[in-house]
Amino acid sequence: MKKYCLAAALSMAFLAPVAKADMLLGLYVGADGWQSENSGSFAGEGNAQDFNFEDKTFSSYYAALEHPIPLVPNIKLKYTQLELDGSALLTETFEFDGKDYTVGTTANLMTDFSHMDYTLYYELFDNDLVSIDFGLTVKHFDGDATVQGKVDGVSTTESIDFSAPIPLGYLRGEVGLPLTGLSVFAEGNLLAIDDSKIQDYQVGVAWEVIDTLAVDIAIRAGYRSFIIELDDVDDISTDLDVSGPFAGLQVHF
Repeated sequence: MKKYCLAAALSMAFLAPVAKADMLLGLYVGADGWQSENSGSFAGEGNAQDFNFEDKTFSSYYAALEHPIPLVPNIKLKYTQLELDGSALLTETFEFDGKDYTVGTTANLMTDFSHMDYTLYYELFDNDLVSIDFGLTVKHFDGDATVQGKVDGVSTTESIDFSAPIPLGYLRGEVGLPLTGLSVFAEGNLLAIDDSKIQDYQVGVAWEVIDTLAVDIAIRAGYRSFIIELDDVDDISTDLDVSGPFAGLQVHF
């Protein structure tokens, strides 16, 4: 965690000198539905085990406040639901919470990687044609993992909790297509430290269906990819890929 805190401090130090604030106060709120295909491996204290994860539909909600105060970053909050369930026929001993699950039996895994993103960002460009934001996100996981299976021929259920605030770089860009109400956008977070990596990005198209002085409403659709590679973070290790199409609605006041 000392490395994470150092990375966060350095990022903020570099961001502040080049900040550019909005001319007007703005509030963005939105919600997305995300149909993902899930794959990867999970480990407690021992060897990683590949699991067959169920495909699921998740939801995410966000709000962003942009203001005209120079050098003070804008703020965005985002909640992402991320509950992964899978099963595996164990080909080697799988150790979890101090228990060795028997080779040749089936283990069921239920995890909750739902999390909050706390993002501070600056606008490099902000107009109808081009918008570029950059900053820092702290992605806070506060979840749990449960394994059901057999230990020495006896059905066993074990659970652990984990909590990890992880700072990541943040970048967002959007390009408007004149006279169409359409725009294309990309947004992402990235961190790579030692053998751990978090990569969360989405690309898509937005269509502004309502554009007035009081409110703008846009329909958004695209593709989101979330990779979680954790190496012994709060006693768990993962190599997970959660990816698929999303669609949602954004309102700008």
